[in-house]
Amino acid sequence: MTRILVVDDEPKLGKVVAQMLELDGHEVERAAGGRDALVRLAASRFDVVVTDLRMPDVDGLAVLRAARAVPQPPEVVVMTAYATAESAVEAMKAGAVDYVTKPFSMDELRLRVRRLAAQRGAEVREARLVARLTPELVAESPAMRAALQAARQVAATDATVLLLGESGTGKSQLARFIHYQGRRAAGPLVEVHCAALPETLLEGELFGHEKGAFTGATQRKAGHLAAADRGTLFLDEIGEITPATQVKLLRFLQDRRFVPLGATEERSVDVRVVSATNRDLAAAVAEGTFREDFYYRLNVFAIPVPPLRERPEDVLPLAERFLAARGLPPSKLGASARERLLAHRWPGNVRELENALERALILAGEEEIRADQLASGGAQRGRRATDLLVEGFSLDAFERELLHAALERAGGNKTHAARMLGITRRRLYSLLASHEGGGDLAPDDA
Repeated sequence: MTRILVVDDEPKLGKVVAQMLELDGHEVERAAGGRDALVRLAASRFDVVVTDLRMPDVDGLAVLRAARAVPQPPEVVVMTAYATAESAVEAMKAGAVDYVTKPFSMDELRLRVRRLAAQRGAEVREARLVARLTPELVAESPAMRAALQAARQVAATDATVLLLGESGTGKSQLARFIHYQGRRAAGPLVEVHCAALPETLLEGELFGHEKGAFTGATQRKAGHLAAADRGTLFLDEIGEITPATQVKLLRFLQDRRFVPLGATEERSVDVRVVSATNRDLAAAVAEGTFREDFYYRLNVFAIPVPPLRERPEDVLPLAERFLAARGLPPSKLGASARERLLAHRWPGNVRELENALERALILAGEEEIRADQLASGGAQRGRRATDLLVEGFSLDAFERELLHAALERAGGNKTHAARMLGITRRRLYSLLASHEGGGDLAPDDA
């Protein structure tokens, strides 16, 4: 329901306007003049204000300025019997969204307010959706607070962002935060996991293709760049793409223009680019495996995302947030478990922490989580490498068993299995290929 404040020092007109607007289902308050309106604006929140322009003591422009100064300001419609070009311009400059001249058609005023109410409702729904989609990032530590502050600052711009950090530190969450905190929040967020796609498919997925562009291209496909128009394109694991794809993306980053596979005409899109990597791209440039010009195009605004071992203040808040998402209180985590979590260095970062807690919840059942229930889930290192080197040990057999266990735990999902092993999907496929002929480890399995 839209809340409306009607301000007029003429009681009869104010009453009629309020009654007409109430017929449309709005919740309406009446103010007997400008001073009364200021009191009501300070005490309550309104979606729309309909105010007379000329009133004694406090006029409509003062009401307008006061309305626009409050948090989440209402839209303001000005009514006047003394319409001049100057007064109209002054009201619009002060923030009025509409202007009606007395005598006016009541149906016309109702229509204008109805449109404003619909617009306001859409904005409120959009704001609520954005709030739900924006990740709630834990940043108790100075290192993470610095990263979050940098993300807030760059979110208000269209600058290209490069997120740098180890696997599992939350780079994808920070990319979503940047998108939903910026002016493109209402636009699409398209996420591309560069390492999950073979080079032969990545180009077509990014740039799109025409029908018949290559074998199997039975229909036209727009591609991720076109899908991200007026929004954000998030390129995860950008360090894994080949030099050939780097060249094509470089041109896109320069002028936001590209040519789909099989097409002859350039296309342009309005896209903000955020990328992420766990590689040292500067070192890759020095080694000649990553293009220097492409690196500089990506590295307009870099944000280092700290590993969990460098943000110990965040460990327990992260654990408590994990529990809260499952409807569990902080007390579910026992004192010994808290000590164990703080003592561990978390080489797998936040992802390892979540996996450890997931396992501990299963073991704990209805009881509180104890330290020993975290041991095998990542809060302690498991067996040392020297423990495995006994007579009869086979590295091939161990690797094969490890791959099988990861695939089984991931339900056959290779992306999840690769993440569990701390490697890229491409690396997983390479390992699977080296064991081809071993039944369920064949790389072409679903």
